[in-house]
Amino acid sequence: MKILVINAGSSSLKYQLIDMDDESVLAKGNCERIGMEDGIFTHKTNDGREKHVTVSMPDHTAAFTQVKNALIDPEVGVLKSLDEVSAVGHRIVQGGALFSKSVLVDDKVIEGIESLIPLAPLHNKAHVQGIRACIEVFGKSVPEVVVFDTAFHSTMPPKAYMYPIPYEYYEKYAVRRYGFHGTSHRYVSHRCAELMGQDLKDLKMITCHLGNGSSISAIQDGKVIDTSMGLTPLDGFMMGSRTGTLDPSVVTFVMEKENITPHDMSEMLNKKSGMLGISGVSSDDRDVTKAAREGNPRAILAHEMLEYEITKFIGAYAAALNGCDVIVFTAGLGENQAHHRQVIGDGLTYLGVKIDPQLNEEMIRGKEGLISTPDSKVKVYVIPTNEELVIARDTKEIVEAL
Repeated sequence: MKILVINAGSSSLKYQLIDMDDESVLAKGNCERIGMEDGIFTHKTNDGREKHVTVSMPDHTAAFTQVKNALIDPEVGVLKSLDEVSAVGHRIVQGGALFSKSVLVDDKVIEGIESLIPLAPLHNKAHVQGIRACIEVFGKSVPEVVVFDTAFHSTMPPKAYMYPIPYEYYEKYAVRRYGFHGTSHRYVSHRCAELMGQDLKDLKMITCHLGNGSSISAIQDGKVIDTSMGLTPLDGFMMGSRTGTLDPSVVTFVMEKENITPHDMSEMLNKKSGMLGISGVSSDDRDVTKAAREGNPRAILAHEMLEYEITKFIGAYAAALNGCDVIVFTAGLGENQAHHRQVIGDGLTYLGVKIDPQLNEEMIRGKEGLISTPDSKVKVYVIPTNEELVIARDTKEIVEAL
């Protein structure tokens, strides 16, 4: 069975074609700058063939046509016919309280995803465009499945997901914590239990998805009991260009002083803050790391803040879990920035965490494994995430049950 996994953004469309017989990636690519004249399409196969073209893709349907043509292209294709695609799996950011698990796409499901656009305007709108474009290009005979970023967090109890604002806003607008990166937290938590040879239900685990967008989750009895992102992916701790949690009065104070509209304030909090805002260098941690090593004081401060906030969240979740058996690092920073992992580990010695410096330095660029010492009371792992594989597995399971 071959499954096409889709992650549609407002101006991009990433894809992977996965052969479920051995879970290998046959091809992957990206449609960038959709809706602009100078769109970029890149396609790579598992045996090293590549296609890279500048092409106009006015909408997601045009982008899907590029994907379809590349998959069956005589030179860079991996399929003889599109009939070989058994199903399509879509990543959806916001499932709200409507979707607690992956589901088969039908008109009612599309309506449900559309109804959640106010909670994730950029993401869910693009996802719906992606689903509709996919149906247009591949036809209705190919089953489509949607997998939600929020679903894994749907096990949180009300004491963790409710905000202490008037209850009527929860009733009227469903304002609550939803959490994101659920597909990643789900993959690494299950993979960690597998590596440990234990049942996930027997572990108290803290998973740290640290990338340009970051979140931490507390997992007990195989279920999420709390997570750092909230109503939107802006909540939690400092990220590449996002603030994370801050005193709400900071928002109203700056808005009044600078005469900023809510839209402009949202742009500032989401796109101009975090490591970019503090360092003045970049939202990319590699650039901030270079600047910090060169002695840039604001870059050094940005790193100190990031490491401090992550350490604080892990400590809070160890308290929420009443203990911790294992901590997992994943995503761009979590998988590759050993210096952050070392500093964070050094701040958790009271929990009994001991990082092995050599193992930590070696565990980068796609490697997975233990980075704590044999006598560390809490095990610490680095596990590269694989959200596409989770989407493909869910899609396969649902389609096979039809």
